[in-house]
Amino acid sequence: MKVVHRFGPCSAQNQDPPTMTELLRHDESRVNSIKARVKSRSLNMAKNKGGIMSDESKSANLPAGRGIGSYIVTVGLGTPKKELILIFDTGSHITWTQCQPCAGKCYKQPVPIFDPATSTTYSNVSCTSDSCSALLSATSLRPGCLQGSTTCVYSAIYGDGTSSVGEFGKDKLTLTSTDVVDGFLFGCGQENYLLGSDSAGIMGLGRDPLSIVSQTSQQYGKYFSYCLPTQTGSDGHLTFGKSSSTNNIVNYTPLLSSQATTDFYFIDVLAISVNGRRLPISATVFKSSGTVIDSGTFITRLPTAAYTALRDAFKQEMTMYRPAAPTSGFDACYDFNKNPNLTIPKISFTFGGNVVVDLDPRVVMLSLDKSGSQVCLAFFGNDDDVGIFGNLQQQTLEVVYDVAGGKLGFASGGCS
Repeated sequence: MKVVHRFGPCSAQNQDPPTMTELLRHDESRVNSIKARVKSRSLNMAKNKGGIMSDESKSANLPAGRGIGSYIVTVGLGTPKKELILIFDTGSHITWTQCQPCAGKCYKQPVPIFDPATSTTYSNVSCTSDSCSALLSATSLRPGCLQGSTTCVYSAIYGDGTSSVGEFGKDKLTLTSTDVVDGFLFGCGQENYLLGSDSAGIMGLGRDPLSIVSQTSQQYGKYFSYCLPTQTGSDGHLTFGKSSSTNNIVNYTPLLSSQATTDFYFIDVLAISVNGRRLPISATVFKSSGTVIDSGTFITRLPTAAYTALRDAFKQEMTMYRPAAPTSGFDACYDFNKNPNLTIPKISFTFGGNVVVDLDPRVVMLSLDKSGSQVCLAFFGNDDDVGIFGNLQQQTLEVVYDVAGGKLGFASGGCS
C-alpha cells in the first residue's frame, strides 16, 4: 500500500497543514498516553498470544500518507468495496471506521462514511462470542451488548481524546487488488471523535489477537514493514508479509519480550553517537523503562540524561552557525538565514545486537518557520521516563516488524 505525506505533493487531502503548536500539542498528548499505558500495564505480564502462521512468502503492499504525527493508507471495505483512508498505528490494536447511520455523532471525512447495510458480506459479531470477549484485551474496556439485540458493542478511547464507540462487525477487507482478508473483525463506529485528522478511522498494527497483524497471520506470517516518507517524498509504503522489493540490507534488533505489555513494540537502545563519537551515556539510562518504536509519535523522546548528552555534543559540532532563541520546548536552535550550504552532524543510534542506524540528515533538525531563522534539533528529553523512537526520525528508513520472529529490522534508503 502506498504511503504519502498527508500534506505533501501527492496528498489528496484538502486540509491546511497543522501549525507547529498544534502538532506538538497533539504529540505531547500521544506521549503522555504511552507513558500512562506503559506504567499501568507494567504489572500485568503479557499472555502468550501466538497465532497460526503459514505461507510467509505472500505480501501485500499499500500506499500510505501522513496525518498530524501519523500516517495514512487507503483500503477497501465491504462488497462492493468502499475506499477508506485510515491512520495506521503501531500503538493500538483494533481497526475501526465511522459507519452509517451515525446513531451518535460522526465527524466530517473526505470519503463517504461506510454503510454496512450496502455490503453483502457484512455481519455483526455476537456479544456472546469469543471475538467480542477479546475486546477487553485489545481496548482495555469491557464490551457490551446493543440494547434489544445480541450485537457486540465496542469502545476505544485514546490518550489524546480520540474515541470510537459502535457495533463490532466483520466484513471483507481489501488491501490491494490481489490481497483480500475475508471476515475481518473491525469496529463500526457510531459515536466517533478523531483528534487532528479527518481520516475515516484507525488501523491497529499492535500485537493483540484482534489487530490486523494477528488477524492476517495465516496470510502474512505476522510480518509487516513500512517506510515513512518526508513531507516532500512520494514513495512511502506499508507492506504486509515478506517482500523482495527492498534491495537494501536489513539489520535486526530484538523486540523485547521482557517488557510486561503487549501494547507496544519495545526495543533496546545501547548508545547514541554524533559524527561517529559515542556519547558518554550510562548503559543503565535506557534500561529502566525501555524504548518504544511508535508510528504515531512525531518527535523522538529520550531519557533526560541521554537527551542532554546528545544536545551538548550536537551544539559542539554547530559552533559555526548562529544560535537562535529556544522555542516550543526545543533548546538547540539556529538561524540558517545566511547559511545556504549546511553540514548537519550525523546522528546514529545503536540498538540491541549492536545494530547501528544512521539517521537521514533531513530528520535530525526541524524548521519552525519558512524563513529558516529558527531550525532546531528535533529531539526532546522525557524526564527519565520511557523512551520513544518517533516517526520523524524513522523517515526514509525501511522498518521491518518480524513479530513472529521477535525482531525489528532497519534498512537505509527505504523511501525518500
